[in-house]
Amino acid sequence: MTDVDFKNGNPSAGGKLAPVEVKVLMTALMVSLLVGALDNSIMSTAMPQVISSLGGMAYYVWPFTIYMLASTIAIILSGKLSDMYGRKRILVLGIALFVAASILCGFAGDMLQLTFFRGLQGMGGGILMTIPFIVVAEIFPPRQRGKYAGILSSVFGLANVLGPVLGGFITGFVGWRWVFFINIPVGLTAIYLLLSYFPHMEEVLKERIIDYKGIITLIASLSSMFLALTFIENPNIPRSLLVALFIFAGVMVATFLYQEKRAKEPILPLRLFKKSVFNVSAVAMFLSSAVMFCGIIYLPLFIQGVQKLSPEYSGLLIIPMLLSLTFSSILAGQIISRTGTYKKLAVMAFIIITAGMFLLSTLGTGSTIWELVIYAAVLGAGTGMTYPIFNVAVQNAVSRRDIAVGTASMQFFRNIGATVALPIFGVIVNLTINQDINTASNIPPDLMNLAIHNVYLFGLIISIMGLVSCFFLKDVVLSNRMEEKDS
Repeated sequence: MTDVDFKNGNPSAGGKLAPVEVKVLMTALMVSLLVGALDNSIMSTAMPQVISSLGGMAYYVWPFTIYMLASTIAIILSGKLSDMYGRKRILVLGIALFVAASILCGFAGDMLQLTFFRGLQGMGGGILMTIPFIVVAEIFPPRQRGKYAGILSSVFGLANVLGPVLGGFITGFVGWRWVFFINIPVGLTAIYLLLSYFPHMEEVLKERIIDYKGIITLIASLSSMFLALTFIENPNIPRSLLVALFIFAGVMVATFLYQEKRAKEPILPLRLFKKSVFNVSAVAMFLSSAVMFCGIIYLPLFIQGVQKLSPEYSGLLIIPMLLSLTFSSILAGQIISRTGTYKKLAVMAFIIITAGMFLLSTLGTGSTIWELVIYAAVLGAGTGMTYPIFNVAVQNAVSRRDIAVGTASMQFFRNIGATVALPIFGVIVNLTINQDINTASNIPPDLMNLAIHNVYLFGLIISIMGLVSCFFLKDVVLSNRMEEKDS
């Protein structure tokens, strides 16, 4: 655990943060998080114009896939690296890398260049998604972490609301390249706030031993898995190649785990998996992320493909879901801070998620707009609650030395949940309509409704699994005092 030193107080020595210091610090962290969180939602809106400008329709998914892969790798690495080199240094480096890569993306001349630069951008984005939550765990005592983690988590919902609107506005008025250039002033603002107001934190690990073998095997396993999942819906890819990729990924995962067991400073310490709270929280984050993307991806498809409403209208109708996600994240954090416990809240979150998925599975061609909006908002409320709950549970369960890697691991499993689930959802749709939805046209509303209904039923099963897992979560009363340093 690091020592924290503020100009007007030293919390590690028993002092308290002044309210103005808390506000400035949280603003800096939220702006940092917003830089990364906005990018993908803005990019999804701008992508059709990018294809029109650069060509390369065959590479449509690659800027998203490479970004997700790079950010997932960066997430799990950033925890240990920030232990070695300091939170502030790694966070500023992440923003600088993200801004530099955004400039390169803006000047990309073809889709291959854009894909490569998006990989660099993803590395910075992964850092931005992780370090702010680690800082909250180090600055605030266990009982207060939920409140501030909830505030940080609300940025994801806010970004998903603002992103499509900003993406459409920027693309329509000044062109798609400014979707990337807009990151420059936001990123520079975040860097200024961090350099000016971020507290001094001593490095957790004085001896900088980098687990290179672990990094290499992790990258190999994740890269092959991402490739296999990306191509799994493509009928032109030989099934034997997909099987080989999955087998290679499995071998690399086994090699990675073997290396982590032997490494002096592993990037993912296996001792974490000896804690039931960590295991249950990892499963819950994985499943809740899968269910959330089930709603975010297939709700617009239902609105456009079944109810035959415009894309603009579908964007408006999904906003209540994202707003409920934002507010429930903040509310869950406040409840944790007041009650000092989290298990009942975790069970309640998955009950709400399960209810939301059940309600969405009842939608049909005759459903009203109000039914759609309310059901989606229920799902958003449940998924939003999970963000602060499991972060706080893990941060309280692990030793202070492992807070960074424990926090990073939760973000890691959250990313993996979406990555694994989305191709499975796509396969369910394709099997139902008996054709590739990416190339199909004029699908009858009844058939599209059946396909999405099947996806929601699978999401319902996932949410029930998450609910069951929460009953195995150990509950404790969180302290309002900072823990002692590890000896």
